[in-house]
Amino acid sequence: MNAAIATGALLIDRLFGEFLQRSHPVVLIGRFISAFEQRLYADSFGRGVLLWLATLTIALTAAFLTVWMVQMLPGWLAFLLTTALASTLLAHRMLYDAVNTVLHSPQPQESVTMLVSRDTQSMSHADAYKAAIETYAENLSDGVIAPLFFLLLFGLPGIVFYKAVNTLDSMVGYRTERYEKFGKFSARIDDLANWIPARISAVLIMLLNRKWRFWSFYTNGRQHKSPNAGHPITAMALSCRCRLGGPTAYFGKLEEKAYFGRPHDNPVITPEHLQCALQRRNAIDLTLISVCVALGALCYHL
Repeated sequence: MNAAIATGALLIDRLFGEFLQRSHPVVLIGRFISAFEQRLYADSFGRGVLLWLATLTIALTAAFLTVWMVQMLPGWLAFLLTTALASTLLAHRMLYDAVNTVLHSPQPQESVTMLVSRDTQSMSHADAYKAAIETYAENLSDGVIAPLFFLLLFGLPGIVFYKAVNTLDSMVGYRTERYEKFGKFSARIDDLANWIPARISAVLIMLLNRKWRFWSFYTNGRQHKSPNAGHPITAMALSCRCRLGGPTAYFGKLEEKAYFGRPHDNPVITPEHLQCALQRRNAIDLTLISVCVALGALCYHL
């Protein structure tokens, strides 16, 4: 059943994208995190653990209650509602549209501001295109592969669990003075949750480019400060024959980052490189849908 729900969710996301806004589950989770932080923030690791526990308790309670209520409906209606809810927690269409906006914008620095936490005021066009490619590659894992992975394994509660974990990391998982202690637990759990999906994402990108051995990303990808982000970024750099990474400004400070890709590939990112990354969308969607259908057929015959 999970495979069938995942297949339907991928198709809905592909065709319609986000159809909930104010009541989107991630928005509601984010509101709770903000409210907790405003009232109960403390510069301590323990308070951050409390935030994580409170957020996951509420999110999972809502998920299990939803499953319980939906099971009271006729089977076909329960399937449709569960599939529709799951589709709101996949974000490939939204991610593609946002990155595609950067590609076609006369001022890509302004468009990429909505996608990244890095400083964009001093960016060149090439920097903006690089940030967009890195965002697309990394969020293929965070926004597509990882939630799909948890949906296949654990159903609707699984994908809700992952999105709550990921939302916590995106809101408080920063190494800044305010969040170093408060957000550390959320960041570490997010690293664990993304460990397998990030590598699946990188392998998928590499398999779609037959000129490379699918594990070529691994050595270079390990140089990223994140245990996960470097792998899909490196895979995309190899796939589109460009160099990503390098020094990047965050919160007014220049952070030295490793380069990803082959040393002799182009370090100046062009619109063609970004277009190359976006062209992977159709093949990725088709592959994921095919895998879900195959898993569903396998489970049906077991």
